[in-house]
Amino acid sequence: MQPSLIERIHQVLKLSPESPALEFQGQWFSWQSINDAMNQLEDSLVKAGLGEGDVVGVLLRNRPAHVAALMQVLASRRCVATINPFQSPDKVSADIRGLKLKAVICDRDDLAHAQLSDTARECGTAVLEMSADEALHISTVQAAPAQASTDYHPALPNTCILMLTSGTTGPAKRIELPYRSFALSLMGTPGHYSSHKEVEDIRLKDTPAVLTTPLVHIGGMFAAMAAVTQARPIVILEKFSVAEIRRALTTYRPKLISLPPAALRMVMDADTPVEELSSLLAIRCGSAPLPPALQEEFENKYGVPLLDSYGATEFAGAVAGWTIGDHKQFAKQKRGSVGRAQPGTQIRVVNADSGEVVPPNTTGILEVISNQIGHKEWTRTTDLAQIDEDGFLYIKGRADDAIIRGGFKILPQDVVAVLRSHDKIKQACVVGIPDQRLGEVPVAAIELRPGSGEVNIDEIIAFAKNKLTSYQVPTAIKIVEEMPRTPSMKISKHAVKNLFLDQA
Repeated sequence: MQPSLIERIHQVLKLSPESPALEFQGQWFSWQSINDAMNQLEDSLVKAGLGEGDVVGVLLRNRPAHVAALMQVLASRRCVATINPFQSPDKVSADIRGLKLKAVICDRDDLAHAQLSDTARECGTAVLEMSADEALHISTVQAAPAQASTDYHPALPNTCILMLTSGTTGPAKRIELPYRSFALSLMGTPGHYSSHKEVEDIRLKDTPAVLTTPLVHIGGMFAAMAAVTQARPIVILEKFSVAEIRRALTTYRPKLISLPPAALRMVMDADTPVEELSSLLAIRCGSAPLPPALQEEFENKYGVPLLDSYGATEFAGAVAGWTIGDHKQFAKQKRGSVGRAQPGTQIRVVNADSGEVVPPNTTGILEVISNQIGHKEWTRTTDLAQIDEDGFLYIKGRADDAIIRGGFKILPQDVVAVLRSHDKIKQACVVGIPDQRLGEVPVAAIELRPGSGEVNIDEIIAFAKNKLTSYQVPTAIKIVEEMPRTPSMKISKHAVKNLFLDQA
């Protein structure tokens, strides 16, 4: 019988307490140090009056004490409310107020600005601090006032995470992820992307995982907890850099890592030596569309398969993805696909209006049945998609991203594909902005290739007119030095839209 997530966390902690568990900037922390920090956190939460199901706010950074905090909140069956520490102090304070927290856990760096402590005192929220020196520490630095209001967030006994979506297309929102869903997704993942299924065991692994994605988002949180449940040490990158990923690859020789497309491009642009990636059997991709041209260029240079995937916060993990076996057989002819349905998942594409299943290779709305959701009804996504005759899924954009210009529907990714085909354009993002006459019009931000020289906007517009239908051509184009991105390295369409709205 498979252990529960809570049981597995405690099993792993007991395997070899003095063995290395978390590496950060060259320093290792043991499983015992994690366990000690977890016990410190539990004492502080109990003193703050938090029991099972209570919501705990955590400002999650990619640091070792933060992984320990996440493990303890989950292992005590409380609920993690993720708070993005990269926001302004005003927005962090607004999150604390809005969540009505009994306790918030933050890094010592987050307390450098007095506003967090002031807001917590005002809201009756206890403040716990995470830090690391030779060991990991979590302690109370500001207790809740004795006269604090009791109007706290209600307990959520079946929810493990109040997860922030990435905020790629608009302001981030919170989704409740049930314990059952998260555990099923975690415990069922090992082996799917590898060339063989791992036998269920409980032994410490020799090769560490490398955490490259933000812990505050579902991808990073999932990656960290998947490593823990597999009893695998973790090398933590506070933020992605080519220098840090090269250090991790050459020092620890991992077989599998996860990198978003933007990071793959950075590795390519830095002319990273081929031999430094030679330990890798594959690289998992996700969080943003993987351009077929980038995939082909990367695989031709490094010989490492890129295994793209598709998932959503609502499903607590991947819905579809490539396996090494599928890559060997279909990689060339299925470029642009995000793979086939994960085990325990069914996918279909339906007509948006009638709900009827459309024929293969026809664009419609993607619907999913997933074991993680806990019911057998089709759940409609907001993604436009196609499924081919072999079951490979192609994401064609978001239904709610479609720009309706005077009655004509424009799919932004169609326009992006044309703009990126220009030899001077490295990246593009197309969004819709309000228009009094037409309802909405497309605009585009573009990032130029290094060394491309002067670029005339009129030249770009003429290029687009030559390749697009007239109503698809952006009404305005801005050249940006670098695309605005979310912490998970996705292009922030919300920020791009604001570039044009602010100007208006």
